Amino acid sequence: MVRSIVGTLVDVGLGKMSPGAISGVLRSRERTSAGTVAPPQGLTLWEVGYPDGPAPKRTARGG
Repeated sequence: MVRSIVGTLVDVGLGKMSPGAISGVLRSRERTSAGTVAPPQGLTLWEVGYPDGPAPKRTARGG
């Protein structure tokens, strides 16, 4: 998912997609509507943070 988001934002920066297209890509929930997929080299999960307090209630995804 991160690679799709990064690649799509790079496409916007290069003028291949308009900035307004980002919200449509996210709403579609389809990777095929996204731009280029960024290569995995250089992408590192640096940290995961969670807020204090109880974990949010999990909900089932509809589909």
